[in-house]
Amino acid sequence: MSPHELRLLPWTTPDGKPCYLSADSDRSLLSRLADDVEAAQLDSGEQVLAGARAVLADTKAGERAVRFALTRASESLEDALRIAVSRGERIGAGENRP
Repeated sequence: MSPHELRLLPWTTPDGKPCYLSADSDRSLLSRLADDVEAAQLDSGEQVLAGARAVLADTKAGERAVRFALTRASESLEDALRIAVSRGERIGAGENRP
């Protein structure tokens, strides 16, 4: 990553705005932290998906359980989409390298 390229980070500001990183290396401390957070978010998303499937399979699940599962699933999807955008931008930036 060149110093002029920004990496979309896997977290937002307290008011929900995106955070970006400009670093000289993909191996900088903050880049590695972002990689670790992305991995944790994806792992959490797998757990949320399993829980949501269980709630949906339970014909006796109430509205509160379904709403909770959908809320968590929405949060996980938002994380996964942010990660996909960030990784896609970095892959695209790599195509322009000599």
